[in-house]
Amino acid sequence: MAEPIVKTTALEKYYKTGTQLVKALDGVDFEVKEREFVAIIGKSGSGKTTLLHMLGGLDTPTSGSVTVGGAALETLDNDRLAVFRRRKVGFIFQQYNLIPDLNVYDNILFPLELDGARINRKFIDYLLETLHISSKKEMLPSMLSGGEQQRIALARAILKDAPVVVLDEATAFADPENEHQIQKAFEALTRNKTVLMIAHRLSTVKNAHVILVVRDGKIIERGTHDQLIQQQGDAGGGGVAGVGDVAGTLGRVHPQLLHRKVDDTLVGLVEHKAVHVLQGEARLF
Repeated sequence: MAEPIVKTTALEKYYKTGTQLVKALDGVDFEVKEREFVAIIGKSGSGKTTLLHMLGGLDTPTSGSVTVGGAALETLDNDRLAVFRRRKVGFIFQQYNLIPDLNVYDNILFPLELDGARINRKFIDYLLETLHISSKKEMLPSMLSGGEQQRIALARAILKDAPVVVLDEATAFADPENEHQIQKAFEALTRNKTVLMIAHRLSTVKNAHVILVVRDGKIIERGTHDQLIQQQGDAGGGGVAGVGDVAGTLGRVHPQLLHRKVDDTLVGLVEHKAVHVLQGEARLF
């Protein structure tokens, strides 16, 4: 059996706030196979962003281990970690890290030039066209919308050709005019990669191979979308992330949802039915 491309073992990350010990991650164990699409869901403050940072080598654990592509990240010094991040992981986070004085095209090229990598300009043109930003390539970041900047970050992450892509879903597909097209493009461009995604809307991760549900720094549930829905139905609404967590997730989709839809949502969960709200945006529940 092939070794997993990503593996965590007894992973812990603790912070001290005054006299209080915060357990951002508290004994996390899981494996990811090569080319799997893994989604991480949970309420704000559950530990999912900390976990993603650990997997990308952006933070170090208090204890435990993170192995990516055979490299135990906690054993790497700062220089080797920097090389790992440049070559092994493509990042798409809330901070796009675009260089304000470089145009779109040069922003996309910059990481490759920094690493001395070969530049395939035909593929860059293909990326720009696929992501609907080819007409923007001479513009500076300040001239772009938030959604367009997100697509630049996506293009840059894909162009690195790193085997692992980690992203915050809310930043990758937040451009409402082109969301469906961009999501389809992302799926096509990452088909042969391992993807680790924080999901804020479960409608975007129906096709995930595995969904990890995180609460209080622990993975409390894991499975495919259908398996988790089944667990939720079998538990009468108490499974997956619990009714409170589910309602919170739906509430983030629309601030008024809890006031207007929570009764319908709870009934749908108990009866093991999908509740369609906001034209399907939260349709997975």
